[in-house]
Amino acid sequence: MAVIKTRDATDAADFDDAVWGRHIFNRRRDTSRVPFAVCEAETAADVVACVEFAKKHNTRVSVRSGGHSWAAWSVRHGAVLVDLIYLDQKEGEWGGEFSYDPTTKIVSAPPSASGRELNDFLAEKVDAEDGRPRWFPGGHCPDVALGGFLLQGGMGWNCKNWGWACEAIVGIDVVTADAKQLHCSATTNPDLFWAARGAGPGFPAIVTRFHLQTRPLDTLYQSLYFFLLSDFQAVLRWVSAAALSADPLTEIVVVTSHFAIDEFESPMVLANFLTFQPTHEAAQIALAALIDTIPDTVTPIMTIDCEETDLDTQYAMQTQANPEDHRYCVDNVYVSNEVADLPALLEPAFTSLPSKQSAALWFAMNPTSRRQLPDMALSLQSDYYVSLYAVWEDEAEDESCVGWVRNSMKTLERSSVGSYLGDADFQARRTKFWSEGAGKRLKEVRKKWDPEGRICGYLDEGDRSGVEGLRNEFEWK
Repeated sequence: MAVIKTRDATDAADFDDAVWGRHIFNRRRDTSRVPFAVCEAETAADVVACVEFAKKHNTRVSVRSGGHSWAAWSVRHGAVLVDLIYLDQKEGEWGGEFSYDPTTKIVSAPPSASGRELNDFLAEKVDAEDGRPRWFPGGHCPDVALGGFLLQGGMGWNCKNWGWACEAIVGIDVVTADAKQLHCSATTNPDLFWAARGAGPGFPAIVTRFHLQTRPLDTLYQSLYFFLLSDFQAVLRWVSAAALSADPLTEIVVVTSHFAIDEFESPMVLANFLTFQPTHEAAQIALAALIDTIPDTVTPIMTIDCEETDLDTQYAMQTQANPEDHRYCVDNVYVSNEVADLPALLEPAFTSLPSKQSAALWFAMNPTSRRQLPDMALSLQSDYYVSLYAVWEDEAEDESCVGWVRNSMKTLERSSVGSYLGDADFQARRTKFWSEGAGKRLKEVRKKWDPEGRICGYLDEGDRSGVEGLRNEFEWK
């Protein structure tokens, strides 16, 4: 049965823990936002009861799957926070109950399950035909829950080649804003199914179950090349060109950060190539095609060549890059394919990190970015995804760290086509998240399924977006 904790009838410390506690990842928090109640749902029927409770008290509903959103979208002033962390939870375990159909290779999972939890479950589901385990390319960070990740589109593992994670959604179970349980697919309630793939927190219902098409998991191999920060332009010029003809099983990233390497104190540039291959020989061929094109003008400080790795190791690396109990400010852009000089445009932001934990990331998106997207709300992309992660511990550094992100975005937005919902903060700036057509259609779907604005939607400045949703326009461009 759902546990409902109201603000006025719950011990203040207990209520604060239910609101923020371990569930909210970012330690930089706006504690002036105080929900009316927190409803901890264990079943879909509990979610219905939570929505009915909100209707009875004439207040809005916010939804939390994992609490990893940088801006803590689930915490809304005066709303009933429906916390899904316990939804369908198997006794004694986090992540909820999973089910897998070996015939269709479809897995069913609750929105509060993380990508790591899902893949731990799938690791035992070995395909009888090819002998490979199944997996799902969820979030790179192991504790990112499926709910927010998939609703935002899902920039998952090897998204560059396999496409957006939300494209693997074959069905969802939801509770609507008027407290009805529905199943949605391409043929049943197709407008909600369309919106679920890219609407983000503006999805006008509460997902209680995802049904996802899995993939076969090959062995992972990785090559890492570290360079001096002064080599940034040359490295990005090399990698961005090499990415265009790279093996389609290879993910390609360039990052600047202070890496945990004892002999180097200053930030460095990392060219990261991760490939999913059936054999070591195939991996060597795929990675050598990239490495052989390193220009003579730069020399790596340190290299790791075609080393076998696995998901657990990759998740550990991501955890190190995104430490808990830290303060975060994050923003992103899809840089236009037409930009004249990408390395020169990015260099000021990528070489001026405000703290040792901060990082700037460039993610290659071609060829996914050049194909026609399926008919879904997610409708913006480009060849170049750029995200800035200011990460720090001391509140006294707020101004400098937030300032680095905000000031960098003022420049980058002018060369962008829009942004990805997953690394955004709607309170910080306006930008485009959908094409013009998809943005208008999303408003219509939201008004149809939630005409009263029962579900909070987008946390913009002042939390005023309501039924209309975001304006889908640039702040500065």
